[in-house]
Amino acid sequence: MSEENSRASLEDGKIASVEAEKSKWPLLTSINDPADLRKIPVEKLSQVSSELRQYLIHTVSQIGGHFGSSLGAADIAVALHYVFNTPKDKLVWDTGHQTYGHKVLTGRRDSLKKIRHFGEISGFLKRTESPYDSFGAGHASTAISSALGMAAARDIQGEKNKVVAIVSDGCMTGGESYEGLQNAGQLQSDLIVVLNDNQMFISHRVGALGVFLTRLLTWGAVQGAHKQVEKFLARFKFWGASIMRIAKRARVLLFPGMLFEEMGFSYFGPVDGHDVKSLVEVFRHVKELKGPVLIHCITQKGKGYAPAEADAITWHGPGKFDPQTGTMIKSTAKTPPSYTAVFSKAIIKEAEADPKIVGITAAMPEGTGMDAFRDKFPKRYFDVGLAEEHAVTFAGGLATAGQKPVVAIYSTFLQRAFDQIEHDICLQNLPVVFCLDRAGLVGEDGPTHHGVFDYSYLRVIPGMTVMAPADENELQHMLKTALHLNAPVSIRYPRGAGQGVEMDAEAKLLPIGKAVRLREGKDLTILAIGNRVHPSLEAAKTLEERGISAGVVNMRFVKPLDAEMIKECLRISPHLVTVEDNILQGGFGSAVLEALGDAPASVLRIGIPDRFVEHGAPALLYDHVGLSAPKIAERVAEWMKGRSASGVEFAAGKGA
Repeated sequence: MSEENSRASLEDGKIASVEAEKSKWPLLTSINDPADLRKIPVEKLSQVSSELRQYLIHTVSQIGGHFGSSLGAADIAVALHYVFNTPKDKLVWDTGHQTYGHKVLTGRRDSLKKIRHFGEISGFLKRTESPYDSFGAGHASTAISSALGMAAARDIQGEKNKVVAIVSDGCMTGGESYEGLQNAGQLQSDLIVVLNDNQMFISHRVGALGVFLTRLLTWGAVQGAHKQVEKFLARFKFWGASIMRIAKRARVLLFPGMLFEEMGFSYFGPVDGHDVKSLVEVFRHVKELKGPVLIHCITQKGKGYAPAEADAITWHGPGKFDPQTGTMIKSTAKTPPSYTAVFSKAIIKEAEADPKIVGITAAMPEGTGMDAFRDKFPKRYFDVGLAEEHAVTFAGGLATAGQKPVVAIYSTFLQRAFDQIEHDICLQNLPVVFCLDRAGLVGEDGPTHHGVFDYSYLRVIPGMTVMAPADENELQHMLKTALHLNAPVSIRYPRGAGQGVEMDAEAKLLPIGKAVRLREGKDLTILAIGNRVHPSLEAAKTLEERGISAGVVNMRFVKPLDAEMIKECLRISPHLVTVEDNILQGGFGSAVLEALGDAPASVLRIGIPDRFVEHGAPALLYDHVGLSAPKIAERVAEWMKGRSASGVEFAAGKGA
């Protein structure tokens, strides 16, 4: 086939694909921005919502991604963009889990097919991606505060646009949401908060608010309250029936909403979050109201896809799946157990031997592997909701009473609790073990979730021991060691499969602050930490093929640092290379430079550069920033050009 014919065939294929999509989703494919949506009669909006869900199911089944929350929020997204003049009116979504429908309605329908791929659109909200993404968000509980800031700026500038924060019920377990609510009630600026209550968040709802919403504000109780109010108003023959008719016409059920009204909000709801026509009526009504308003919408996570409705946890963020059967499409290749699974097994084994060990997580039992601990030791397990600050201080309280708390939280989320770690744990030298899952570059979730700052923000705190295993076997040893240290400890490990090393039958105690030499080398020594140890070993083999003899040390500890090992390496060669998957500023390499002081050495630091790394497959990202084995070898070989193996001093190298 000629090149011209090949191009024509490809173009014909694209046209056929577009036509097929138009036949499947005739209304949705006519919407390229919210202005197109507003041209559609309100009577047809339920069809738009239905097509939107079907498009999400079709697309996410082929690529994976956050799923259940976006299905649940589809009607809300349609109604909001229909009623409000976006992007002039600001929609501020809390986290990106519920925003795939929002992205489709705002000109990113075709882009959704490659969401979370390197160089393509983000799975979360991103201001640089679209003017409709008013505020970037990957962490929870930020919407009310940021939306209130926008409302205050509008008031200062004399503008008239509306600001709406869309908050899931899970985000209401985070303290920042309440800080925003109380400030909004104080300022009394025009602000609309939509509470998307799907009675689930990432995992099962926890906490007093969860119980409050579940028992009092879900449909069964609401219907009962509705009947009680109707019975009460029926006593007043002249005006009681009129009030009830108005409430029904607005599709707003009468309920006091005590919590929110006490904070200065006008409360409306609960409202059926899947009745898009009713949502439009309610949004149009509250749009004209003054002051802070909260609309409570009841939704179902996974709405419109039976498997997701039945199992919201599994379908929160699935990989590829068969949309007809709901069967997950998994790789047939045999992979080693994940670091998360190894941690889960290890903590259970330690807890069986020591009844003082307790487990804490922040709404992520499955993601951190704490679900198995929960099932085994329900009385020693605590899920505090999306409240990392509270989790840390709560652990401190447990530690003062003789318990041994293990706090399992993603590296990126523990950033929120820096003050609590410093002030409430380390200042008092309390024996709390922090297990930081998802450390390093996590992949498709991108910069909001990359755990690349923990070496830097933890090693500056006095009394904190900072360690990172080179593989899954070392992880179990580090956990045992941390639990016996009787001091604050952090262990960080990556997402995904381990190295496939042989696992020791029993965990053992490691000497604190001691590194291990893995490979001899006379020209230079690579000091590696965490999951960059094995790539560094591979890089050393490549360097040997190029005539460069490179030693490799598994440093194990960022703090305390093994200064004796570093001195020993310098006796062999003055050339040192540090390798880490943490930001270079203040990280492991910086610790080595501090330890060297005025010692004669040339140092190359390889790590995460001074920028936020985009989303993409982990292997691709590590190669992109120069932390794959081939890129480490290439960087070291280039750096060593002109350097003598005999010990001549050279200027310190800079990181990637």
